[in-house]
Amino acid sequence: MEYGGSNEVMAPLWKIIMVASIAAGVQFGWALQLSLLTPYVQQLGVPHMWASFIWLCGPISGLLVQPIVGYFSDRTRNRLGRRRPFIIVGAVFVAIAVFLIGFAADLGHMAGDSLDKEMKPRAVAIFVVGFWILDVANNMLQGPCRALLADLSANNHQRMRIANAFFSFFMAVGNVLGYAVGSISNLYKVLPFTATVACDVYCANLKSCFLIDIVFLAVVTISVITSVQEVRHPSQKELANGEPEPMTPFGKEVTSAFRNLSKPMWLLYLVTALNWIAWFPFILYDTDWMGLEVYGGKAQGTNAEKRLYDLGVHAGSLGLMLNSVVLGFASLVVEPLGKMVGGVKRWWAIVNFILAIGLAGTIPITKMAKAYRAAHGPVPPPTNVKGGALSIFSILGIPLSVTYSIPFALASIYSSSAGAGQGLSLGVLNMAIVIPQMIVSVVSGRLDEAFGGGNLPAFIMGAVAALVSALMALFVLPNPPSQASMPALMAGGGH
Repeated sequence: MEYGGSNEVMAPLWKIIMVASIAAGVQFGWALQLSLLTPYVQQLGVPHMWASFIWLCGPISGLLVQPIVGYFSDRTRNRLGRRRPFIIVGAVFVAIAVFLIGFAADLGHMAGDSLDKEMKPRAVAIFVVGFWILDVANNMLQGPCRALLADLSANNHQRMRIANAFFSFFMAVGNVLGYAVGSISNLYKVLPFTATVACDVYCANLKSCFLIDIVFLAVVTISVITSVQEVRHPSQKELANGEPEPMTPFGKEVTSAFRNLSKPMWLLYLVTALNWIAWFPFILYDTDWMGLEVYGGKAQGTNAEKRLYDLGVHAGSLGLMLNSVVLGFASLVVEPLGKMVGGVKRWWAIVNFILAIGLAGTIPITKMAKAYRAAHGPVPPPTNVKGGALSIFSILGIPLSVTYSIPFALASIYSSSAGAGQGLSLGVLNMAIVIPQMIVSVVSGRLDEAFGGGNLPAFIMGAVAALVSALMALFVLPNPPSQASMPALMAGGGH
C-alpha cells in the first residue's frame, strides 16, 4: 500500500492510467478540430481573417467553465463522487456538439442555405453553436479529470507529476488517432451515408471522423466510470475544523484564490500565459499554413487551387500525427529528462527555446516553397520543403509534452501544499491559458491580414513569446520546493 501526503492512501497506478485515458477520447475530437475545422469553416464561406474569431469560443468557455466546474466539483456530494458526474455530463455534450458540427452543412441546407452561394449563413450558425458546445464540454471533461488525478495521487508530488505525464501521453494517443483518421481522404466510403448533396467529400470525411469520435469517447468514458471509484480526501480546513467545508459563494472563492496566490504561483501563471501566446498561432493555423503557404493552395479558389490546399491540409494532418507520436514518447520521459538537466524549470526553459526556433523555422520553409512555385508553377512543394515542414511539426512535440504536463503538475503541488481545492486551482490556472488565447484569436487574424493574408506574422509573434517564456522560466520562475520541505505535507512524508 502506497501513501501520499498526510498519510493518505494513493490509488493504484492502473486507476490513474485509466482516468488519464479519458484524455485520449477528448483529444481525439480536439485533434479533428485543429486539423480540419479551420479549412471546413472557410469552405462554409467564412473569410480567413474572421476564422480566428470563431476560435474565441474555446478560450471564452474555458475562462468561464473550468473555474465554475472546478469550484462545484470540489464541493459536490453525489453517490458517483465529486468529479465523475461532470465527466459524464461533459461526454454527453461532446456527442451532441460533434453531431451539430459534422451535420452543419446538411442542417443548414435543410434550413434554406443555397448550394450556389459561397456563404452559407445557417450552416455557419449551426457550426458555431456546435463548436461552442464542444469547447464547453471539453472543459467540463478536462478540468475534473485532472482534479481526479490529483485526488487519486493523494497529495504525493511525484505521483502528481506521473499522473499529469500520463494525461499528456494519452492526449498524444488521442491526437495520433484523430490526425490519422483526419488524414484518410476516403474515410467517408466506410460510412457512405455521410456524403450528401450539401456535404462534399471533405465534409463527409469530417462527418465520419466525428461519428467515430463519439463511439470512441463513449467507450473510454464508460470504462473509467465503471472501473474507478472516487475516494474523497478532506481538505486541510476540513481536517482542522472536523466538519465539511461550507459552500463559499463562487465569486468570493475565486477572488480569495487570486488574493492568496503565492509569488511562485503568480510566476507560474505568467510563464504559462506567455507559453500559450507562443503556441496558439501555430495550433490555430498549422494546417492552413501547409495548405496556403507551403502548398500554395486556396480554400476558396479555382479547382486546382482547392486541390493544392486540400493536399496541404492532409499533409498538415500527417505532420500533426508525427507531432503527437513525438509528444507521446516525450511525455513518458518528462520527469527523468527534468532531473537530467537540473530541474523541471530548466527543462521547461530548454523546450521553450526549441519552440521559438521551430516557429521561426516556418519562415525559410515558406520562402523555399514560394521560390519553387515561382520556378515550376502551381505544383506541390518538393520533398525537401515538405520534409522540412513535417520536421517542424515533429520537433514541436517535445515542447508540447512539457506544456501539457509541467504547469498542471506544479499547480496541483502548490494547491495541495496550500490546502486549496484541486478543481478550482486548476480552473484558475486555465485562465492563464485561455486569456492569451483570446488575445491571439483577436489579434492574429487582423495581423495576418495586415501583412498580406498569410500566417507568418502570427508565427513570428509566437516565436518571440516563446523566447520570453524560456528566459522567464530559466531566470525568474523559482524551483518547486521538495515535498519534505513543505510544512503542510511533512506529516505524511510518504512516497
